[in-house]
Amino acid sequence: MRKLEIADAEVMQLALREEIDRSEESRYDHRLHGLLLVSSGRSCTEVGELFGEAATTVQRWVRRFEESGFAGLREGERSGRPRALDDRSWSRIEADLRKDPRSLGLEANLWDGPLLSEHLRRTYGINLGVRQCQRLFRHMGFRLRKPRPQVAQADPILVAAVKKTAKSGKAQRR
Repeated sequence: MRKLEIADAEVMQLALREEIDRSEESRYDHRLHGLLLVSSGRSCTEVGELFGEAATTVQRWVRRFEESGFAGLREGERSGRPRALDDRSWSRIEADLRKDPRSLGLEANLWDGPLLSEHLRRTYGINLGVRQCQRLFRHMGFRLRKPRPQVAQADPILVAAVKKTAKSGKAQRR
């Protein structure tokens, strides 16, 4: 029988590994296949090389299977990184966000990710990226509000006459 080859084998191996990592179910299947090879007489080192995993990872799969059966191969809870802030600090930050940034000595009118990042660094000594600060807003129930742009020389009475929404904030029916 003729040996089959996959074009761009290295690239395809990376793509296949990403596909395996994409879901819990495929990672579970990946572990099952590894154990099948170990139970067929292959060493953990050989299976690790075939699967692109460390031999110790395959050994961990075997141990978990021997201890807990198939359930040991399922994804477990991942605690993640511990929070950098305690509950009291969370409450203080939430109170800060309810205030005007200028009242806290910041040079801005509205809170946003970069401003919160700077405030946390200055006040609490915590370095969080802009994206993580944006997640904090959502986690605390805040949302970004930007004011409507105003034309510098516009007459406020004429502007109010052409607005799409009524003064109460509800749309008018025509």
